Amino acid sequence: MRHFGHISPTVRKDLFHQEPAEFTAASPARILAAALGATLYSPATRPNLAGDVHKQAARGVVSMVLCLEDSISDADVADAEDNLVRQFAALDADGAELPLLFIRVRTPEQIPDLVRRLGGSARRLAGFVLPKFTESRGTAFLDAVAEAEAAGGQQPLYAMPVLETPDLLHLETRVEALAGISRTVNRYRDRVLALRLGVTDFCSVYGLRRTPDMTAYDVQIVAGVIADVVNVLSRADGTGFTVTGPVWEYFRSQQRLFKPQLRRSPFLEEGAEELRTTLIEHDLDGLLREIELDRANGLLGKTCIHPAHVTPVHALSVVSHEEFSDAQDILRPERGGGGVMRSAYTNKMNEVKPHRAWAERTMLRAEVFGVAKEEVGFVDLLTAGLQL
Repeated sequence: MRHFGHISPTVRKDLFHQEPAEFTAASPARILAAALGATLYSPATRPNLAGDVHKQAARGVVSMVLCLEDSISDADVADAEDNLVRQFAALDADGAELPLLFIRVRTPEQIPDLVRRLGGSARRLAGFVLPKFTESRGTAFLDAVAEAEAAGGQQPLYAMPVLETPDLLHLETRVEALAGISRTVNRYRDRVLALRLGVTDFCSVYGLRRTPDMTAYDVQIVAGVIADVVNVLSRADGTGFTVTGPVWEYFRSQQRLFKPQLRRSPFLEEGAEELRTTLIEHDLDGLLREIELDRANGLLGKTCIHPAHVTPVHALSVVSHEEFSDAQDILRPERGGGGVMRSAYTNKMNEVKPHRAWAERTMLRAEVFGVAKEEVGFVDLLTAGLQL
């Protein structure tokens, strides 16, 4: 699979200076973690789940979570598990290329049980999403993933813990909660693919809900938790994990309280204003702003609950030609001793040692999402792949 693989090679050639690389479920974990992109969640109760997976793969989705937890009622869990077994069998029999598929469970005991019930179709499973992850709960979950992999004998099964418990939000317990999570995930470093943020659960602790005019970063108590999670768990010194962005909850608004956040300037080309209007009508202007803030704050990828959110996440994950040029200059072997140089775009200073970690992360993103041509902007990428 590859990002933007659903659009024609001719269009990709027009868009990309360096096209996104292909990857598979067997690719190195660092590649998979960076390539998750917009991870689309779907309730495991959907009767045509296998068809939904194929449909979303054709639209450019490369990672999905099939949920047995908060998206379904307690009474539906057993039926949802049975449905997953049937749907994975159908996906396996079909033999078509699939996105990275994860199952979000409720308990550690579900993990080996599901892998046993899936049988040979477990080879289509990339791993598990572990809800309400804490130090006390985490070890049992991660041991269960390891046990399931050993019993299944398939490719590696990865874990994606979700950080969403009140002890992370409450100031008096946050430091120890983060330290405990850090101790746990570091013991299972090869198992943990990425850490996900449950911002909806964070908001629920204080009875909050952001409007479509606001990002997670406008809710200060949530923004503080995100900053601390990145601080402790996503450092660029080799000890950090990929942390993905929070879910965007909205599809269309009934009434806007604030003016649209999407500037007109990127949409001045002929026909682009219509795209801008469509994005605003679907409440995607707030999503675009939040994606930019995710990346500025050290997050990569995003939890999505609607297919319309996928292409905006991927379009804004593509590395611009200017970013790529700066990263290349910083990482040139002859720059190993440090120093400062003017960027090739002559609009900024590139300082080799302080900017090196940024450049390395940018080159990894360039590998999986590609590099846009010099004259190509995110409007072009949105137009090529947007499905509303």
